[in-house]
Amino acid sequence: MRNHPFRQVDVFSDRPLLGNPLAVVFDADGLDDATMLAFTRWTNLSEAVFLQSPKDPRADYRLRIFGARGEMAFAGHPTLGGCHAWLEAGGRPHGEDVMQECGVGLVRVRRGGGRLSFLAPPLLRDDAFDEGESLRIAYGLGVSRHDILGARWVDNGGGWRAVLLREGVDLRRLTPDPSVLAGMKLGVIALSGDHADALFEVRAFVFAGGLLEDPATGSLNAGIATWFAREGLAPASYVVAQGMALGRDARLHILRDGADIWLGGQTVTAIEGHVALPRV
Repeated sequence: MRNHPFRQVDVFSDRPLLGNPLAVVFDADGLDDATMLAFTRWTNLSEAVFLQSPKDPRADYRLRIFGARGEMAFAGHPTLGGCHAWLEAGGRPHGEDVMQECGVGLVRVRRGGGRLSFLAPPLLRDDAFDEGESLRIAYGLGVSRHDILGARWVDNGGGWRAVLLREGVDLRRLTPDPSVLAGMKLGVIALSGDHADALFEVRAFVFAGGLLEDPATGSLNAGIATWFAREGLAPASYVVAQGMALGRDARLHILRDGADIWLGGQTVTAIEGHVALPRV
């Protein structure tokens, strides 16, 4: 067994217990994939990340991102939470911005405004749904087809689809049917009526053998921001609220800077210590 420095951080909140928790394991070069997956499942969190030495000389570190079903090419709250933990533990970037290496390649993370922000990776798939798929989603969410203003893939490595709901639809009263939406990762967006500081509210559903809901989702919101920027559906800068249906209070900050989309949020460390994991 070997002791690894460990932190559990809360992402997209400046206070513990209100954002999306993430497990961060340091000095993970000697861990094999099976151990990283087993540890991730053991934590019962949506994701855990493992900080390793970079393979790309341009990167400051390599981040392996695991969910309960295996390794992920990219995810937003692990990117920000992993970077927060690396910096807090004394990591020093080569340049002004932090350069993270992960499954989709290099992801730039910058500091400013009291938060970290990542440069959204390009969409791997962004086609609109056909009418049959839109009808299926409407039925599965328990809304009318008329209530859906847009529906499309927003996949930048996280496998997300998204639908934009008409103003007036109560996002928190949705009762999704997992049997209808089985196999989907679906983000649902509506104008925020309850938060003066947020323009939109989002819910993120994963229909995998049942219904799971993510409290704050960087990859999904980055994909939505790319969609909205292309079609002029949002201003250059706005805030998203997420997690209210789960008793959380997360905030995600979107900024369009020319052709670039930046997504950021605050992160706070909740647990610090060591975790004992088997040697390879």
